[in-house]
Amino acid sequence: MTNLGGHDMAAIVEAFDEAAKTDRPTCFVAYTVKGWGLPFAGHKDNHSGLMNEAQMEVFRNSQGIAPGEEWEPFAGLDAAGAERLHGFIERAPFRRRLTETRKPAPVLPMPRLSLPAGETMSTQEGFGRLMLDLAKSGSALAERVVTTSPDVTVSTNLGGWVNQVGLFAHTPHSDVFKDRKLLSAQKWVRSLEGRHIELGIAENNLFLLLAALGLAEPLFGQRLLPVGTVYDPFISRGLDALNYACYQDARFLLVATPSGITLAPEGGAHQSIIAPLIGLGQPGLTMFEPAFVDELAAILSWSFDHLQQEEGGGSVYLRLSTRPIEQPKRALDEAQVTTGAYWLRKPAPGAEIAVIATGAVLPEAIEAVARLGELHAKIGLLAVTSADRLHAGWLSESGTSAIDRLLAPLARDAVLATVIDGHPATLSWMGAVRGQRIAPLGVDRFGQSGDIPDLYGYYGLDAEAIAAAVERTLRRPR
Repeated sequence: MTNLGGHDMAAIVEAFDEAAKTDRPTCFVAYTVKGWGLPFAGHKDNHSGLMNEAQMEVFRNSQGIAPGEEWEPFAGLDAAGAERLHGFIERAPFRRRLTETRKPAPVLPMPRLSLPAGETMSTQEGFGRLMLDLAKSGSALAERVVTTSPDVTVSTNLGGWVNQVGLFAHTPHSDVFKDRKLLSAQKWVRSLEGRHIELGIAENNLFLLLAALGLAEPLFGQRLLPVGTVYDPFISRGLDALNYACYQDARFLLVATPSGITLAPEGGAHQSIIAPLIGLGQPGLTMFEPAFVDELAAILSWSFDHLQQEEGGGSVYLRLSTRPIEQPKRALDEAQVTTGAYWLRKPAPGAEIAVIATGAVLPEAIEAVARLGELHAKIGLLAVTSADRLHAGWLSESGTSAIDRLLAPLARDAVLATVIDGHPATLSWMGAVRGQRIAPLGVDRFGQSGDIPDLYGYYGLDAEAIAAAVERTLRRPR
């Protein structure tokens, strides 16, 4: 265990030179000793080991570094070596790109998309139809959109987009299904011109790819707008890569669909619980959970702009659903939607009850408010499109934030019933905004298989459970 060769730079350079003679993939395994060259090299307890002053002095001398020059870039090298290394660094293309005066790529405007027609629709279906409309727009922004998915391209409603833009591949390939005369609604033609990248079952690779594509503008001066689709619970499979993608300020749109226990028949393995808390807590990532397709259209437009902003921009996470719900006919205030919430039913001044809901459970919240409204006429219904935007605003502008203003008409001791198909903590913080009583409803244990009415009833998300939670909280001492 004293010398496994992983630090033999001459051998490593020789191996790289040998690998360069062929285009075959090559894997290098560099066996190393942790802490190589230090007094505690290879010791099992050296993960946080620090040298004392005497040991550091010996190490400094062994590296040929003069006292006071410890932080000099080329300390320890002779003059000729330092000059060669400095010249190599200065000539490197990546170095030139970083030091040259570079204008950021222009912000591409989002084309106006047609709102998909239909009395009932899921946000997932709406997303697919909006993406197809974007592909057909021929706009400059659409030309820069690159999509990718681990295994679930068609089941996340990207089928229409892929048919329009094609699959990417280094080596062109015809449609195997068409060649064999097998019926398919999809066109699986692969070419260098394609703008969808199929990954197979590889969620960690999804986030690695989104990070790489999302850094194209700062690294190469060419803007790409990556969109990745994934089942919401499987965000956790690639969480480390997602975290570092955001840490590097990569810009991408993550569309997680379907989500929650609303994907009822597929059981707990495909139902997400903690994903909204990831969206709430992850820096550099703004989460939205729209209920209606007109909200989604406004959020998509905001998101593609947000991805492109040099200052104050970031990545976006959309939590969508496969549940078809009735679509409202209205003139939507898009600014309220992208800020995070709006009153679907405005409370009267001094109202003692507000139901606050997000995403697929809006129909149950609407029904619960209708029931409660028979006894409590002043009741309000707040539709939340982004708990994340509201929470961030409340932390930075407490007292004057959007959620402060929205809750201001309610009585100081009003009851807030928050409802989400996800962990209740996503919305329950709203009770702290004005010190109001809270009835937090959501999912905090593993899912069951069943239909939506049964599961909503089991987890206390149906209209009856919402109304009962409000009445119980009203009876609690103030």
